[in-house]
Amino acid sequence: MRDNLSSHDEKIRSFWDRYVKKLNESGVKPPFDRWMVIRAEQYIAAHPDRRLAEHGPAVVDAYLAELGRKPDLKPWQFRQAVGAIQMLFVMAGVDWLEQVDWAHWLDSARALGSDHPTVARDYQPVPGSPPPPPPSSPARGEGEGAAFAAIRKAHGVLLDRVATAIRVRGLAIRTEQTYLHWIMRYIGFLGNADPTAKGAADAAAFLEHLAIARKVSASTQNLALNSLVFLYREVLQRADLDLGDFARAKRPRRLPTVLTHGEVTALLAQLTGTQRLMASLMYGTGMRLMECVRLRVQDIDFGYSQITVRQAKGGKDRVVPLPARLVDELRAHLVRVRELHTADLKTGMGEVYLPEALARKFPNAAKDWRWQYVFPSGRVSADPRSGVLRRHHLHETALQKAVNQAARAAGITKRVGTHTLRHSFATHLLMGGYDIRTVQELLGHADVSTTMIYTHVLNRGGQGVRSPLDALS
Repeated sequence: MRDNLSSHDEKIRSFWDRYVKKLNESGVKPPFDRWMVIRAEQYIAAHPDRRLAEHGPAVVDAYLAELGRKPDLKPWQFRQAVGAIQMLFVMAGVDWLEQVDWAHWLDSARALGSDHPTVARDYQPVPGSPPPPPPSSPARGEGEGAAFAAIRKAHGVLLDRVATAIRVRGLAIRTEQTYLHWIMRYIGFLGNADPTAKGAADAAAFLEHLAIARKVSASTQNLALNSLVFLYREVLQRADLDLGDFARAKRPRRLPTVLTHGEVTALLAQLTGTQRLMASLMYGTGMRLMECVRLRVQDIDFGYSQITVRQAKGGKDRVVPLPARLVDELRAHLVRVRELHTADLKTGMGEVYLPEALARKFPNAAKDWRWQYVFPSGRVSADPRSGVLRRHHLHETALQKAVNQAARAAGITKRVGTHTLRHSFATHLLMGGYDIRTVQELLGHADVSTTMIYTHVLNRGGQGVRSPLDALS
């Protein structure tokens, strides 16, 4: 009996030794490898009557969904658990390993920030308090964070007025963040002086400084210009402000990157699970990244084969086609999402973020199935502003990274991002014979001249000109 017990213990010890070795080979180093052993042991302990060979995708998904409901579990701990369980079944050699959407569970670890467009749009600042800090910018200099803190402290009242003016006009939260950022940089350029006492000459000097000394791009200089115009004309009521002539950064004419049909196919083939579904939807509908991420269940109309994109750029709604080849996959995806939502409701959760005005008007809508996100996170997290435990949507950076990695894996040498799928959607529609006005409406462009840029593939380069080299005998 003792010999049998010793042999059994030795097998267990040998398994975990090989498990740790495999972790080390994959880049997990001490002491994190031991913590992953603990996570894997916790998974095994949760299923005492079932051998690893008897598990399946449904068992793993159910465990991770339950684990994701623990509000005290930190994001890095959740990612650690996902990685540990995945390695456990790699070691077990199961044939269903790829049926678990590991990427989705790993992506779910990242929570929304307090300045995220989903939760920050309706935030109302407390009178007298400084607005939320602007997003990080590659143009910032060393130690500029401390300088911004001093500016917010000295000019908090003015910055609050700017934030309020932006929100009253219903502008996007990212517009607010950008305007506040450039206004604070302008104040810093003035030596922390009050911009109320300054005028057109000072603003023009700042814009010239950006173009000449900082060598910023034309689009960056225009962002700064728009921010200052908003400050003086809309907030300070200086309608007569005239910046006059100032040195402008040169704007290079750049064409959008467009993939061929074959490249799109190769790109999507490198993605799996939820990431593949989201990327396919973006290419098949022309949606922007945040439009896809923030889709609600009620936005998908299977009867009319269409998707309603709500509160898009410019605050406008539009309708885009639902690709027929995604219908079955999307229905199956929503079945899994509904199971997750039902389980949340049983534990007293199941609430989703709603804009403040809507939440007040329909207090029970937050738990309604129709309002749930189509692409929810795999774990609940505290709302970064209210602190309420909710299941938010997946963080958009997860899909961005996945598409970049997929492009490299597919051997595509073009610069590819999620927005490339939207460019490809528009171009391929024009190549298919659809008129420019139809494409304009599907993209949600206010001006058809914006849509015209996609005609470059139709009448330039290899599509519209025959090289003289090919005419040589």
